[in-house]
Amino acid sequence: MEPIEIGLWVTGGLLAMVVLGMRVAFAAGLAGLAGLIWIFWAKFGYDPARFGKALTVSVKIAGQVPHSKVSSQALSLIPTFILIGYLAYYAGLTRALFTAAKRWIAWLPGGLAVSTVFATAGFAAVSGASVATSAVFARIAIPEMLDIGYNKRFAAGVVAAGGTLASLIPPSAILVIYAIIVEQDVGKLLLAGFIPGAFSAVIYGLLIVGIAVIFKSVGPPVKGFTWGQRFAALPGALPIILVVVIIICFVYNPFGGDAWGTPTEGGAIGAFIVFLYALKEGMKWAELKSALLETAKLTVMIFTIIWGVLIYVRFLGFADLPGAFSDWITTLEMSPMVILICILLAYAVLGMFMDAIGMLLLTLPVVYPAVMALNGGESVAAADSAFGMSGTMCAIWFGILVVKMAEFCLITPPIGLNCFVVAGVRDDLSVQDVFRGVMPFFVADAVTIALLVAFPGIVLYLPSLAG
Repeated sequence: MEPIEIGLWVTGGLLAMVVLGMRVAFAAGLAGLAGLIWIFWAKFGYDPARFGKALTVSVKIAGQVPHSKVSSQALSLIPTFILIGYLAYYAGLTRALFTAAKRWIAWLPGGLAVSTVFATAGFAAVSGASVATSAVFARIAIPEMLDIGYNKRFAAGVVAAGGTLASLIPPSAILVIYAIIVEQDVGKLLLAGFIPGAFSAVIYGLLIVGIAVIFKSVGPPVKGFTWGQRFAALPGALPIILVVVIIICFVYNPFGGDAWGTPTEGGAIGAFIVFLYALKEGMKWAELKSALLETAKLTVMIFTIIWGVLIYVRFLGFADLPGAFSDWITTLEMSPMVILICILLAYAVLGMFMDAIGMLLLTLPVVYPAVMALNGGESVAAADSAFGMSGTMCAIWFGILVVKMAEFCLITPPIGLNCFVVAGVRDDLSVQDVFRGVMPFFVADAVTIALLVAFPGIVLYLPSLAG
């Protein structure tokens, strides 16, 4: 049996294990190891006496993956970004953000829901975890929306959808993972996420206002805040702004000259600033301990998925499945843009059955080379490319598109994780209620993705400034 055939069989087995409920990390690691053994044993002619040799070689290859890949400095961004989010919660920054947004925006139709979206976007700027964002605002925002007469399903949908913004707005763990897998510049990818993330929040806000105007009982406005109250709420949000400025300056210096340092250093300093603010606000030892433990748990979960999937990726390299898929994609008699749209639609379907990080880690080793081949290759110039951009910019653009698709998958049934989190926090809501509440946001996400595809400049403006 040829290596490509082995690759297809093993990939089919991996998908079967995932569908049957096995964790992506363990399914990918097991499939990768089994595939390596199969390939090497096939090279030895399936000689029973040489099975031990195939097993030994495969285990050595698989064993080298975790250290060689996860020791990358770029991955150290992940725990610092996650820690920023948990410290910000215990420092009361989430409540301060929501209060400021409410006093400035709540007068609009559906204003409290719009305030929730912009507050989640602000919290996303110091937290790379969508699930944590949804859990926090389910406790803060939903009770206030229900108190003034919001439909409970709509209120739950706003929080679940708003939480997805943390996947795109830096600091974003999933953007870092994408950069590691496709071997692209982490700093440029983080820069690229700012405008699309803010753009997504604006689209959500416009959708909410439109719904509230048409169905006046859905989201009544909140009025009565004075200008003094509005300005008094702003200082509580200043630490968020400071952290965002630091991260930007450590990725790309907007004031001119070289960046102040690396993204890793920016993340560490941002975490330290939020830590000092949390101490100032009276954070207790028990809360600090909880923040550190939750950061460690989430980091270990992410790194375990990376370890398992990278073993599978190493197997794919031996099977040459990415190369075969790229060759097949480039021979299709369709325009590159149509093929790209089909790939994004495939992500929408796959995301119904897999978590976002696992989905990207499993598919990118095969899909990414195919997309780059469609554009003309890694080193193609913009003038000679299919999508009108260089290979480097295409990698950044595609990264933002797939991460946006990953956001979309966080609220799609049957396993939209954010919906389960919101329902878990609120005893008065069922998962079905939350899924019904997020349905209008599918339209908003579809519009956002369509605009990002049609106008790549939305994604590429900031990375182009960084050179």
